[in-house]
Amino acid sequence: MFFFTKNKPILKDLIESYVDIHSHLLPGIDDGSKNFETTLFLVQSLQKIGFEQFITTPHVIKNIWDNSRSGIETLLASTTEKLAQENINPSFNAAAEYMMDDSFSKLIESEKLLTLKDNYILVEMSYINPPMQLYDIIFNIRVAGYQPVLAHPERYIFYHNNFDEYKKLKKAGCLFQLNLLSTVGYYGSGVAKVAQKLLEKGMIDFTGSDLHHENHLRSFDKKLLFSDTTVLKEAIKRNNFFKR
Repeated sequence: MFFFTKNKPILKDLIESYVDIHSHLLPGIDDGSKNFETTLFLVQSLQKIGFEQFITTPHVIKNIWDNSRSGIETLLASTTEKLAQENINPSFNAAAEYMMDDSFSKLIESEKLLTLKDNYILVEMSYINPPMQLYDIIFNIRVAGYQPVLAHPERYIFYHNNFDEYKKLKKAGCLFQLNLLSTVGYYGSGVAKVAQKLLEKGMIDFTGSDLHHENHLRSFDKKLLFSDTTVLKEAIKRNNFFKR
């Protein structure tokens, strides 16, 4: 039973040669790492846990985080150079986490998007409510030749009591990326329960750390809120699809 099963594993013990496809490790570009020193510390710490490759994904949100492809690529180049100077040479790449809103629909038409691999793009939506034209946006993403990977579906509370919406999103062509910290209750017990349900129903395609700061890092030392890790381990391994 959820929360009452004994012998729950520690999250970091499930991590081995991990390919992380969602984090905020580029310094000073969004609400993640604030400077290079923090980036260095986080990367080194994650490597000790078992992270092998990083595809970091800064936010792209109009009028909040107005990041562009060129800006992200420039910062990536300088950051990887500084990491190399510190004798830290992980596979460190960048994509983006795109907010699905009206401005994103325009962005699809005007700019080549940063992908996780091939045509796979990481997308998110507001935690308050989904965009009114959500399914039109998803349709436009696919028509433009991209495969949407929806970040942290378990965190959209407005879907918790309407699970059929998750099925509708999958039918529309979205893949799902689970936040690993959801499994240890970092975002609350409700999110953890939905994470478990999505895993058990085979709806999670990939995972990610969504790591922003040291508090997230420390949470990898926490125990999972459920003991059967079979489907979670499978989802973690599927990230090898993005290995470079």
